[in-house]
Amino acid sequence: MPKIKNLSNACKVSFSPQGPISEEALERVRALLDEIRPLDVGLDNEAQIARNWTSTTRPSNGRRGRNGANQFAAPIKYLHIHESESFSMGIFCMPPSSVIPLHNHPGMTVLSKLLYGRLHAESYDWVDVPDHPIDQLQSRPAKLVKDCEMTAPETTILYPNAGGNIHTFRAITPCALFDVLSPPYSAEDGRHCSYFRKSLMNQPPVVLPAEIDSSQVIWLEELEDHQPPEGFVVARGLYKGPVIRR
Repeated sequence: MPKIKNLSNACKVSFSPQGPISEEALERVRALLDEIRPLDVGLDNEAQIARNWTSTTRPSNGRRGRNGANQFAAPIKYLHIHESESFSMGIFCMPPSSVIPLHNHPGMTVLSKLLYGRLHAESYDWVDVPDHPIDQLQSRPAKLVKDCEMTAPETTILYPNAGGNIHTFRAITPCALFDVLSPPYSAEDGRHCSYFRKSLMNQPPVVLPAEIDSSQVIWLEELEDHQPPEGFVVARGLYKGPVIRR
């Protein structure tokens, strides 16, 4: 049986509409995701291109301007694999220098496998401050969880309130990020994808929990109406791997 189908079958019995049924079930899914390679999801050619990529490589659909910049940068592509009320699976294919802006996964557990390439990851979790009112459109303190490069193959897990639930990615080389979300985004259930920016406003004095290093805390503002930053576009790509049936 194809590895992607083994992964899907494990997700079906390990996830519920409320998320993973147990930590053990989540680890079983992680172990199977660890085994997934580009060939298993129809991305072997793209992975080979990434392995041969250098900073002077010219994109096949790009054109160099006078300053050497690519005037028609390839878009980020999302390859949809499967979605149910309990989980979703898909792959973000990112060209070099492309950015997935700071966003969250409310009430969700997310497994991410970098299939090929390198990227820079930056992630945060909210800091609970007693007596500080939570207004989603006002700035809130968040602690840095990760600020580093990731090199394929690498798998990470984030949780609803830990592990860097708010994150951003910047591709260093062509790369592909395989995401498994449980439960998936759902506006009906209040799981919107919200986007954030780092606040430049002077922040009110707050007393942080003793275990929080204040030098690792920033303030984030949510963008209105769950809208992404201007210029962020994700194109729908064609998934060429084995088909997952419901």
